[in-house]
Amino acid sequence: MSDEQQHNPMDEEVSMDDWAAAMAEQELASAPAEAAVQPASALFQEIGAGAAAASVPQNLDMILDIPVQLTVELGRTRIAIRNLLQLAQGSVVELDGLAGEPMDVLVNGCLIAQGEVVVVNDKFGIRLTDIITPAERIRRLQK
Repeated sequence: MSDEQQHNPMDEEVSMDDWAAAMAEQELASAPAEAAVQPASALFQEIGAGAAAASVPQNLDMILDIPVQLTVELGRTRIAIRNLLQLAQGSVVELDGLAGEPMDVLVNGCLIAQGEVVVVNDKFGIRLTDIITPAERIRRLQK
């Protein structure tokens, strides 16, 4: 008879201990679930408090990489299609904005600031001169 076929009483003893430990662990795991019965009102208060705390943004880092459309508006005009079709290279279109007047800075179509045009290294830019307050932005949205 080979060593693999011989019956070892220690193997049976170890496996019985493993089963006993597993059964005891299962009893301990199920006991607190039965003992932890709470009234529904207490449970809903805990859930409501957790949801309120989770809804308050603790850190703005989550949204810092979201791209937005930044537009600087020099001015606007209305033009008939007839005149639009006659435009060619070198044509000048008159805008309603005045020279030296602050330019509007819009983020996703919402006015957030005004500024003046600057040239830096042969590229146009805008120097912000006035930031629109959140209260003013809301007031402008309601118009």
